[in-house]
Amino acid sequence: MSDTAEPEVSRRKSRPPDSVLELRQYTLRPGQRDTLIELFDRELVETQEAVGMTVIAQFRDVDDLDRFVWVRGFPDMASRAEALTAFYGGPVWKAHGDAANATMVDSSNVLLLRPVDGGSGFPPPLRTRPQVGAGEPPSSVFVATIYYRDTTIDGEFLRFFADQVQPVMAEAGAPPLAVLQTEPAENNYPALPVREGENSLVWFSRFESSAEYDEHVRRAAASERWNARVLPELLARVTGPPQLLRLRPTTRSQLA
Repeated sequence: MSDTAEPEVSRRKSRPPDSVLELRQYTLRPGQRDTLIELFDRELVETQEAVGMTVIAQFRDVDDLDRFVWVRGFPDMASRAEALTAFYGGPVWKAHGDAANATMVDSSNVLLLRPVDGGSGFPPPLRTRPQVGAGEPPSSVFVATIYYRDTTIDGEFLRFFADQVQPVMAEAGAPPLAVLQTEPAENNYPALPVREGENSLVWFSRFESSAEYDEHVRRAAASERWNARVLPELLARVTGPPQLLRLRPTTRSQLA
């Protein structure tokens, strides 16, 4: 552990929760995921945070070997524009941007999100971010479930989710870690596209291991309340099946 690690955690814990988040899903060229992760974790974490962002998590998609998923946050939309301008116009991206882009087929699958309320964002990190090259990736599994609607994510839908979905998921071993919804503000850094005109609810859950996740799936499948009442009502309120991302943190992901 470096001498500066503990102040980093203290600084992150004292910072107000991010009110604007990006869930970024990158489609990569075959065999390039580890190349991007090595570059990202070495060069593109602290350097983004130095200009005002929070690099919340970096993940390997369990079900797609060529997908890299990460989450970053900003205090608000105005600071987002400032931070992105500073980073992508600065020396770090100039030095490493071409190498990062060379691993990618598409980087435009981005949801601009915000917590559904003051307590539903990602919690402060519980560990110091490992140094570059230190240790192995955590054994934990994160699941991001994305629901889409033709209409806005309104208060009635959020009450249904909080009163019906969250309790039964907690009973099945998957209490939500964070619950996010579409940020409706216009993308104020158009050089990086986001998916606009969509209405989504995204919730993250965490499992200590693949076995714990499998147990959650078993318990949800056996839940009469979930399958007979809550799930049918939920599916009637959304458009199409949800998107499910099973994710493993990289070694330097602070969400681990």
